[in-house]
Amino acid sequence: MRVFVYEYLTATGIGRDPADPLHAMYREGRAMRDALTDDFGRLPGVDVELLDRFEGDGDEPAHEVRRVAERSDWAVVIAPETGGLLDRFCRAVRASAGKLLGPSPEAVSLTSDKLALADHWRTHGVRTPATTDRGPTTCEAFPVVWKPRDGAGSENTFLLRDGFDVTRAKASVGEHAGPMVLQEYVPGRAASVAFLCGPAEDFPLVPAFQHLSDDGRFKYLGGELPIPPDLATRAVALASRAVTCVPGLLGYVGVDLVLGDAPDGSQDHAIEINPRLTTSYAGLRASAGVNLAGAMLAAAVGEVPALTWKPGRVRFTAGGVVAPAG
Repeated sequence: MRVFVYEYLTATGIGRDPADPLHAMYREGRAMRDALTDDFGRLPGVDVELLDRFEGDGDEPAHEVRRVAERSDWAVVIAPETGGLLDRFCRAVRASAGKLLGPSPEAVSLTSDKLALADHWRTHGVRTPATTDRGPTTCEAFPVVWKPRDGAGSENTFLLRDGFDVTRAKASVGEHAGPMVLQEYVPGRAASVAFLCGPAEDFPLVPAFQHLSDDGRFKYLGGELPIPPDLATRAVALASRAVTCVPGLLGYVGVDLVLGDAPDGSQDHAIEINPRLTTSYAGLRASAGVNLAGAMLAAAVGEVPALTWKPGRVRFTAGGVVAPAG
């Protein structure tokens, strides 16, 4: 079996320079690529193919992705949702003879659009912050969150506490930003639940806490797992509802949540779905008693993955460095 893993930033070299504003996203992409390809490479009978840099003749990189996917049995795409990048490469794979080990382009389009997903969730009874596409004013019911409608990596994401923050954020974003959304701020503990999604069932993995910067920009710093059992139960329940109502999810997807103070979960909110591999994969694979890439393949063909977990807590950075948590 040949598995093609395409990670956009490392394949194109975007963000490779440490001085590049996208370097943090580049490091995350590299960590995800390396962890996943290492796991696939440990599976008997599996050959892994990468596209380390675009070597085409001037065509769009999506054409090169399609060419490599043509000779692969499965293809995994890791790319930012921004500007339709993830959607474009998923469609390139779907146009090939290879199988996309990831959500359908339709599911990617829905989950990448934070406004559309919020509307979809509300229709299906999934608790999520109120979201609108209007711009912030100096007369909001502060605090609120302002962020790109299709963003990734917390780029151009702001916690607005007052009118001065509104002015500063607008100046920082400038005139060339894409569509933005304004979202109700919900307090609580940031968490995530990853799923291995199959054609008939979605299998939750161990929930993790997210470590975010405290400067009002929500920069992802890493995470730790497992979380306390009562919070894990709430996280899985909400995240399961969030993915079940989205058709076309397949392979590894991540759900970001905020767990509120109410013990009954009535203040918990689903924030977004990442329709691709997430950095938490590094911590999850360290805690798993099985090969998660193999479990992903099993789930994708309708089998029940035999998931087991090692004792102990682990902490991981955004760059994929994993260590035991005290």
